Amino acid sequence: DLIEVKVSLSNTANELKFIPDRFTFESGKRYKLLLNNPSGLKHYFTSKDFADAIWTQNVVVGNVEVKGNIRELELRPNTTAAWTFIPIKSGTYELHCAIAGHTEAGMRGIITIQPSA
Repeated sequence: DLIEVKVSLSNTANELKFIPDRFTFESGKRYKLLLNNPSGLKHYFTSKDFADAIWTQNVVVGNVEVKGNIRELELRPNTTAAWTFIPIKSGTYELHCAIAGHTEAGMRGIITIQPSA
């Protein structure tokens, strides 16, 4: 089974935040993170420690499928991406936008991976 989770990087008002800004995943389950940037600015979905705690199946952007170890995703204005992965290592990981000033302005979040039930 594939569990879909949606996240917006900002919104049409260009607010600097992730919507939602908290995520909980369970170790061993398969997820597809559907990322959307509806704003007029580019944003990053960056969480190196989270990236190290999962196995990435692929990232799909348009008609391109990327495989391998993903550390962060950059979404330009009005773009989408889909990141399919399986969480491996439980823990709590910080999420932020790597563009200067965006994290400080509130574009951050928390990702939790729980042990399998």
